[in-house]
Amino acid sequence: GCDVDVKVERAETDPKVCTAIHLQFKVRGRNLSRNLVERAVKLSHDKYCSATHMLQSTAAVTYAIDIIDDLA
Repeated sequence: GCDVDVKVERAETDPKVCTAIHLQFKVRGRNLSRNLVERAVKLSHDKYCSATHMLQSTAAVTYAIDIIDDLA
């Protein structure tokens, strides 16, 4: 599974555009390879996500990854 928590900072004056966006990926599974998860998120962020590319013109977009190993 994959959940993403988003934290956004906005400008104080109108138009209150996004100035910083942080994506916290929470990836859950069994025996997940950290390298493969990181590669998938990086490709999404750097190459495939058109929304990220549009938003980067006004906001710093960052991300972090938590891998949660489902033991059972």
